[in-house]
Amino acid sequence: MAFECQEGSHISESLSRFVVDSLEEHLNSKERISNSAENCNGGEHLDSKVFDLETTVEETGKSDCTLEFKFKKGNSRSYDRKEVPCNGVVSCFPRSFTDLPPALVSEILNCLDPKELGVVSCVSTLFHRLASEHHAWKEFYRERWGLPVAPASLGSGCSDEKSWKELFVERDFRSKTFMGRYNVEVLYGHTEAVRTVFLLASAKLLFTAGYDSTVRMWDLEEGLSISSSRSLGCTMRAVAADTKLLVVGGTDGFIHGWRAVEGISHLFDLRGHQSQSSEFRLWEHVGAVTSLALDLSKIYSGSWDMTVRIWDRTSLKCLRVLRHGDWIWGLVPHDTTVATSSGSDVYIWDINSGTLMTVIQTAHVGNAYSLARSHTGDFLFTGGEDGAIHMFEISHLVDRDFSHVASWIPHSGPVHALAFEFPWLVSASADGQLALIDVRKLLRTKKSISAKKILKTGSIDRTKVEPPQRMLHGFSSDLFSVDIGADRIVCGGEEGVVRVWNFSQALEIERRARALRGIRLENRMRRRRLQIEMNSKGGRTDQCSVAAKNSVNGDRSGVWHSKRGMSGKLKA
Repeated sequence: MAFECQEGSHISESLSRFVVDSLEEHLNSKERISNSAENCNGGEHLDSKVFDLETTVEETGKSDCTLEFKFKKGNSRSYDRKEVPCNGVVSCFPRSFTDLPPALVSEILNCLDPKELGVVSCVSTLFHRLASEHHAWKEFYRERWGLPVAPASLGSGCSDEKSWKELFVERDFRSKTFMGRYNVEVLYGHTEAVRTVFLLASAKLLFTAGYDSTVRMWDLEEGLSISSSRSLGCTMRAVAADTKLLVVGGTDGFIHGWRAVEGISHLFDLRGHQSQSSEFRLWEHVGAVTSLALDLSKIYSGSWDMTVRIWDRTSLKCLRVLRHGDWIWGLVPHDTTVATSSGSDVYIWDINSGTLMTVIQTAHVGNAYSLARSHTGDFLFTGGEDGAIHMFEISHLVDRDFSHVASWIPHSGPVHALAFEFPWLVSASADGQLALIDVRKLLRTKKSISAKKILKTGSIDRTKVEPPQRMLHGFSSDLFSVDIGADRIVCGGEEGVVRVWNFSQALEIERRARALRGIRLENRMRRRRLQIEMNSKGGRTDQCSVAAKNSVNGDRSGVWHSKRGMSGKLKA
């Protein structure tokens, strides 16, 4: 996730620290800043924790006032001073953060991550408006999950009227439900092992295929089979889909596809009753098609013939062939690059030129069976025959460089499939288990990798391997495929059934708990306000009663003293 500040802008970096660490101090010291700007003849320290304001006057016939800022925080490294000539004009120095130019304010807010931007929005109503309406929220959402195809894809709780901040908070809230309760739904229909599954969350559809040579389409909400294709003649090992196209790959080396048909609620006519022209088949691979992927203009296919083919979606012609030295197990495209796994190595290719950009040699001991990629394309996840999962950063490929970020060994068998939806990485293994890994901390914007770390065979230190956040058990046989989305995890395996781990119950429970917390907080604030009002009223009545008592006591004491005086005079 690339939300880092530009390295060349020292002012923005310093001001971003200033906004996050000491906004309140800066707002409280606004008056002192204006006073110091008017008196440019001497240096005045506003706050030793935040910054020093130093002013100097040069007597050259004109009074030139120079303001120098020097940021200090603990023993952190000092920043270069930036001089701003003001020519004796008091207005050259902004009295508060909001007096800065809008472009500079936007640049400063761009340097913050979502958590810091949320902290800034809590400072005041003005900062709440600035932070809530900032365009960075749209960028945060896009870099994590991509722009939504339709509001319905975010769930029933979202609408067009919501801001990007509200959409981001809602989606981030939904992602936390995978640590909550779940229901396991079992879908029956296939007669043999289920080799591949694909979850189309935007349409609430699920596609499965396997050894029985058929493709099945399921309603994700109801858990019912919508349609099933005729027998395609061989084992189906790969499937990919979007709202316009559905493709599957078979062991006979062909790619079979369906185009979406207008007027059908479930998009595709697998039986071909309504439109036979919507089906097509591509023949060019000479080995089993093991992996498929789609983007807006291309189809990607990998095969045991040791090639990856890139097809045009419109003309269905092969545009480019990427040749490898071993069987192709997986591929994941992004933008102008595609990552492929061949044997135990992982390759990164440039799609337009067909040139090899970098190679991660011996990524696993044995074959690298599965690949997944973050939505930005900067991070690549690999799963292998050794039961390990590795995370690589591939965002800087100019120098053919990559970095090994983290490793996990949650399985005792080969990792056959990986799926990623921020922040969760899900793996399916031959040991019959699913592993959930939260990579949120590893994708933080402040994270920096100091040097290139090449992973070599046998170099994994098991004492330093990261643990998974959750393991899902309950399978007695191999798992071949997995996918995640729409508050669900779907997997298929040797049992011949499709299992759906439904976490929507956890989402509803968490929503109710959040609503109850909000009600409790509101009641607490109401009681506090009432108590303050009662104390203030009680304080005024106490003051009146004390004054009345004092006046009464004072009168009594005066009468008593006067009586004593009169008695003394009488005695005399």
